[in-house]
Amino acid sequence: MNEVLIHEKADRIRDVIRYIKKFRNAVVVVYLDDRLLDSPNFSSHIRDICLIHEAGLKVILVPGAAKRISEILTEAKIQWSFHNNCRITPPQAMPLIKMAAFDVSNQIMTSFAGEKVTSVIGNWVRARSKGVIDGFDYGTSGEIDKLQIDAVKTILDNGFIPIFPCIGWSAAGKPYNISSVQLSQQIAIHLKADKLFYMVSDAEISSDNFTIPENIGTSAEGTVPAMNIEEVDQFIETNKALVNSMEISENSTEPLVVFKDKQTVSCETIFTLLKLAKTACNEGVDRVHIINGSIDGTVPCEIFSDLGSGTMIYTNNYGKIRQMTRDDISEVITLMQPFVNQGILLQRTKEQLDNQYQNYIVYELDGAIRACSALIPYPDGQMEIAAVAVDKTCSNIGIGPKMIKFLVKQAKEMKASGLFLLTTQTSDWFENLGFIPSEVSTLPQQRKEKWTPERGSKVLRYKI
Repeated sequence: MNEVLIHEKADRIRDVIRYIKKFRNAVVVVYLDDRLLDSPNFSSHIRDICLIHEAGLKVILVPGAAKRISEILTEAKIQWSFHNNCRITPPQAMPLIKMAAFDVSNQIMTSFAGEKVTSVIGNWVRARSKGVIDGFDYGTSGEIDKLQIDAVKTILDNGFIPIFPCIGWSAAGKPYNISSVQLSQQIAIHLKADKLFYMVSDAEISSDNFTIPENIGTSAEGTVPAMNIEEVDQFIETNKALVNSMEISENSTEPLVVFKDKQTVSCETIFTLLKLAKTACNEGVDRVHIINGSIDGTVPCEIFSDLGSGTMIYTNNYGKIRQMTRDDISEVITLMQPFVNQGILLQRTKEQLDNQYQNYIVYELDGAIRACSALIPYPDGQMEIAAVAVDKTCSNIGIGPKMIKFLVKQAKEMKASGLFLLTTQTSDWFENLGFIPSEVSTLPQQRKEKWTPERGSKVLRYKI
């Protein structure tokens, strides 16, 4: 078998093992769009959720029921509308809404049972009437008042999956229709969940649907794998103009927006999920994931790989630049090897790195080193950026520029008299970051002696 192929397979397996260890006993809240119940991928999604449950993660499921509620109300010839993303119905609709919500939950519980996983449907939500706001009566719509978190923790500790219908009850036992996406957020916040998933049909944040700010990295396919909470605001601001390019039907019975050029999940829906995600992260949820439920395998891929399959919102605990340590040497050599084989980097030995590791930085992504670089000082005060390597799986998400920016700042703080690098195949990439061509004669004497015409490395400089 091809050695490169084996290496890539081994890396994927290592990632899975690393993430299983990292997230064992982690609390994961999953919002499941009920449009997915009729999807050919529904059974696969249920199987994947059961697999992560069996891998030791504590799963809570919050199914949406908007589609099923609409179907049942239509059959009963009960009219409804939407106001501020809330379904407005007359009082006689509530028994049918409750029936629809529990119908969806029962369908999911039955599917879990088919995978030999026990789940429990419960009434753990205390709610109150949304009431009249600015003169508008929200009718049967309710607000979350209290969650019975201790009861949910007991169910999780017993190895069951709790299922939350989108219904809350008042202290007097009166039912209200509540938002499933907000419910999933509040459950995650109250439990300080490690992960909150919004699994929505066709939900994808990519350059095909949105304008991606330059500083936000994208995958090779053009999707945004991750944004920190500061980047969320920037993304929304950049894409506000999209709202004006949409058509909204005045007679629509669903709170969905359609792009003029194609059918997709609405921009407003993505904005809503991003805002909920940001609030959740600010209130203690480690990570929130927006994933496309129309893709098979999206759940395990998002949990057990660095870049996942959707978009992750996080605070500051995902990727970071740090100084290299001796313990990193073997992993850094493995990271560099493909670039050595291509002639992009010179071979470094363990002995060389053991003597120079203090000059290196690494980019750590969830405990794995995905990039490295070095800042080498010379007696004349000049400094060299060297050994720049970024794992190809992360080459499009902006790690490389972040490392170079970090080293340029470091060189300035150390009062370097000059900053240069040598490259054979990546001069265009460095020139895009502000480096300009220079001459070999400008190199420090110690570095000039190592330059060879056979390799013919180009010299680039950064003005500091």
